[in-house]
Amino acid sequence: MAKGDPKKPKSKMSAYAFYVQMCREEHKKKNPEVPVNFAEFSKKCSERWKTMSGKEKSKFDEIAKVDKVPPSRFFLFCSELGPKIKSTNPTISIGDVAKKLGEMWNNLNDSEKQPYITKAEKDVADCKSKGKFDGTKDPAIVAWKKGKEEEEEQEEAE
Repeated sequence: MAKGDPKKPKSKMSAYAFYVQMCREEHKKKNPEVPVNFAEFSKKCSERWKTMSGKEKSKFDEIAKVDKVPPSRFFLFCSELGPKIKSTNPTISIGDVAKKLGEMWNNLNDSEKQPYITKAEKDVADCKSKGKFDGTKDPAIVAWKKGKEEEEEQEEAE
């Protein structure tokens, strides 16, 4: 069974997920009264996806890329040092790598963090100039968090 809050917005969708969503919408338009057998529908979508050309798939790749936010300064740091930690300690778990990276980041002074800060700011500026990032969070996530905070406040008041 799934864990976590069922109302939480889902993470960004893949190109294939956008394709399946489009297929489902088309099916509903053509056959609004016919119920969808998910297993058969998924199988047909998968078969069609496999036979599509790269050019056809690229449309969905572009859709999937648009909403992605550039990595934060901390994630830039992690992407640089994470593989080094893993290579020096091959048996270390992902969770332990994350803890070590967090400790390392917190122990850096401002001048040591500056290259990552500069890179992150440049990435955001590049995305803004291309129209791919407006600096705001996903509205669905913002609304979900706001609703969750209101629920917690009501519970505390009772």
